[in-house]
Amino acid sequence: MGTPAELERYEQRFRRAGLPLFIEDFSPTHDIYTRATPLLVLVFLAEVIGATDLDWPAWKNIMAALIALAALVGGFGLLNGFRGRRFWSLPTRFGIPELAVFVLLPALLPVVTQGQFTQFFGVAFGNLVLIGVVYVVVGYGLIATTYWSLRRLAGDLAASITSMVRALPLLLVFSLVLFINTEMWQVFTGMPVAFILLSVAAFTLLSTLFLMVRLPKELDAIERDVDSGPPLRRLQRLNLSVSLVIRQWVQTLVVSSGVGLFFVAFGMLAISQQIYESWDIDPGAWSYDVQLLGHPMVFSAGLVKVAVGIANFTSLYYSIALLTDSSYREEFLDTISADLGDLFTARAEYLQLRTQIPR
Repeated sequence: MGTPAELERYEQRFRRAGLPLFIEDFSPTHDIYTRATPLLVLVFLAEVIGATDLDWPAWKNIMAALIALAALVGGFGLLNGFRGRRFWSLPTRFGIPELAVFVLLPALLPVVTQGQFTQFFGVAFGNLVLIGVVYVVVGYGLIATTYWSLRRLAGDLAASITSMVRALPLLLVFSLVLFINTEMWQVFTGMPVAFILLSVAAFTLLSTLFLMVRLPKELDAIERDVDSGPPLRRLQRLNLSVSLVIRQWVQTLVVSSGVGLFFVAFGMLAISQQIYESWDIDPGAWSYDVQLLGHPMVFSAGLVKVAVGIANFTSLYYSIALLTDSSYREEFLDTISADLGDLFTARAEYLQLRTQIPR
């Protein structure tokens, strides 16, 4: 016969792996917002600033802030009484009334003190966004997943570097041709930094969408291989997909960063000041002349832009190759299958244990 302590150990393991939705009866009201209570309380109390005005004297702002603080605390205290809790207690369950008070009560402060209805909608919208972010970050275990990925970073780095070394010869076939192409330099050196960052975000989104499309098939295969018991529910599969996407981001970041650094070094050796002038290339906002063994080199903002552009293409190629190229796919998914096999086995044991414990 199992014990509740054994059940809790399984649930703690799922949380640490960034898979809180593997826990049965996982509830937003009990398990998500209660874990974010310190953050929500801090934001709730900090919003007393909405009752103040920069044009007022200091004493008036202090009085307004104190009255607003009393109103916020009193309003939540009254809600506690209505919900059968002590006045000063923090909620152990966040339902619609608690969330509504969190969103609307601070938003009313600038309306009462200054008649600012525009600020009302701004504060209310900001609080709604915060609630949504908390739901996603805590509910899908993004913090735990990131921490879990960082703990496994050494192993993932080794796999990523191995993949980078394997991919580099093929990548260089077309990357080097692009890198020494005049038009490539003219395009990227003339591109604003904001556009380059936007292209990085767009390529990351594109590779993520591709991974999310392919993952259901791969997860089905892994579930069949490990015989994990009852199939995963839709939200559990989404939680697992998010975890794998973060893990892929880590590997892709390592590979693309390695390629970018390679082209920065190669560009300093190969692209001299004379080439900048003959190609009519602007070095950018900054440029430094460097000497290596008597050979003049140029380290410029334009070189960094081109290297980032090449690395951006490389990251898209690598992220797609992880699930399409047989060699990369096998290396990526074999490691994942081993990790998920242990978690799926733990889930089957956890579900069996739940049937043995009276609830």
